[in-house]
Amino acid sequence: MTRQTPDVIVFDMDGVLVEVGQSYREAIRETVKHFTGADVSHDTIQDFKNAGGWNNDWQLSHRLIGDLGKTVPYQEVVDQFNLIFFGTNGDGLILREKWMPKDGLLEGLSKRATLAIFTGRVKYEADATLGRYASHIKFDPLVTDECVTNPKPAPDGLELIQQKYPGKHIWYLGDTVDDARSAQAARVPFIGVSTPHNSRHEEIARSLRDLGAFAVLSDINELENML
Repeated sequence: MTRQTPDVIVFDMDGVLVEVGQSYREAIRETVKHFTGADVSHDTIQDFKNAGGWNNDWQLSHRLIGDLGKTVPYQEVVDQFNLIFFGTNGDGLILREKWMPKDGLLEGLSKRATLAIFTGRVKYEADATLGRYASHIKFDPLVTDECVTNPKPAPDGLELIQQKYPGKHIWYLGDTVDDARSAQAARVPFIGVSTPHNSRHEEIARSLRDLGAFAVLSDINELENML
């Protein structure tokens, strides 16, 4: 697997471009509490993320609710999650998101390589954040959940990007074991991101290295120096 300077840099969104500890992760907690009255710890959520196979926060919320003995239709969980995340008048937890790239980072990277995104978000979720923070940045393509038959850790999204750029050197940046496994399956060089604000960042970094990451960054802005 080559690590030549990339022609295409592909980003995951959550945990890489966007800090979501107080948005998506908190939306899981509040959704579970709405249906069960129970408080789920951030560590419990991280345990599922570290195990892999739980890239979809709706599915994880539904699983946690079931583990707590409640049977709730999946679509009701999705609707409640979205109500918490987006709010009723633009006042949801999405406002707690933090855009991670410093000013000028993506602009500079775009002069060196094509930028793309492969995320587990659905398109309207991705568009909401990109429209707020990066409307002037071209990501081509933006691969969201609707674009793939099989979500991460399957390689479908990265394979779509490989098909768009045949023969080009591609790097993928992600923060979860599902991201790393997707890159492995697609034979795409992988860079992990494990930010120190997560109390388990060292454990996560080790897991990403074990799954083939050739580097693990503590901040997306470190990518500039790598290039």
